[in-house]
Amino acid sequence: MKIKALTVSEVNNYIKKILDNDFILSNLVIKGEISNLKYHSSGHIYFSLKDSVSKINCVMFKGNAYSLDFKLEDGMQIVAKARCSIYQGTGSLQLYIDSMQKEGLGELHIKFEALKKKLENEGYFDSLNKKPIPRFPNRIGVVTSENGAVIRDIINVTQRRNSLVDIVLYPAVVQGEGAYKTIIEGIKYFNKEKNVDTIIIGRGGGSLEELWNFNEELLAKEIFKSKLPIISAVGHEVDYTISDFVSDFRAATPSQAAEVAVPLESDIRNFIEDSLDKINNITLSEIGYQKEKLSNIKRILNLNSPEVLISNSFLEIDRTHEKMKEIISNRIDREKLRIKSLNDLLEAHNPLNVLKKGYTIVEDNEGKVISSKEDIKENDEIQIMFKDGKVKAKITNNM
Repeated sequence: MKIKALTVSEVNNYIKKILDNDFILSNLVIKGEISNLKYHSSGHIYFSLKDSVSKINCVMFKGNAYSLDFKLEDGMQIVAKARCSIYQGTGSLQLYIDSMQKEGLGELHIKFEALKKKLENEGYFDSLNKKPIPRFPNRIGVVTSENGAVIRDIINVTQRRNSLVDIVLYPAVVQGEGAYKTIIEGIKYFNKEKNVDTIIIGRGGGSLEELWNFNEELLAKEIFKSKLPIISAVGHEVDYTISDFVSDFRAATPSQAAEVAVPLESDIRNFIEDSLDKINNITLSEIGYQKEKLSNIKRILNLNSPEVLISNSFLEIDRTHEKMKEIISNRIDREKLRIKSLNDLLEAHNPLNVLKKGYTIVEDNEGKVISSKEDIKENDEIQIMFKDGKVKAKITNNM
């Protein structure tokens, strides 16, 4: 009897079909510790999953690896969705990973991401809604456990930075079922009393379960609704909660929260001194400007004052008077010259001037000049005008 032999490829292919058609092996949820981790340049991730007894090789292809929201590390405990099959080229059994998450974060992590996405879409994380942290507070309200390290750290940092700032504690429960309700009460209390400038909410580090109260939707909405600015200081630097995203400022630690909320006394003094210098400079500048403005106004008023106008009018009158005097004087001088000229002309033609040379003028009794002897008869009375007067005469003989 002849036995048919199978090739290696046929055996591997047969095993692969059996594994691929097995419902359980095709829909595995497996947990274990990562080891032999290698991020390939192609984008694929190769590693092994192990427990205290066994180990199995795994591969996560680039397309699935892209959706990971955390970085894998050797020793990390994870829960993965996968299918079991073999690589035909070598016949090695391995898991093909579709998705994974850190162990213990499964449902909570999914819930966290869902709430984060919802609140982000509703604008709860929008930077435009963030309130500024007051620069110079008088009181800081703290909502946390009265016995935890958080309040001690905040007090220590505050006293070191500025002893004038008071800390008001609202004791709250920060862990356990329903603890977030006491945090909400603290926020409402400070908003009602309005006795603080800034609120710090927080607690120390812990697992996701321990920090979960700061991921509650009701707390997130209360933080968003607060009229007072809120600083979230939850867990360690690597821990993020919904409260961190919705608050006005996220501090990596409670100590950093105090540093953000409380200014240094030296910074306040420097600010005051700088402000005084600016005020003095602005004041002196404004005084100088107003003085110059007043001087200009005074100069304009002086130029346009009634006194100046009257003085200018007097000056104008004086100038006009002097000009009129000059005109009149010139006119008089001209008239004098004209009169002198006329007088000289008259003198030149004055018949009396002839008398000075010994000539006389003969007139009848009526004062008419007799220019011919034919105009007189014997016994006529005549007047003879000499240079120094007149005499009367009677004609006795008319030759």
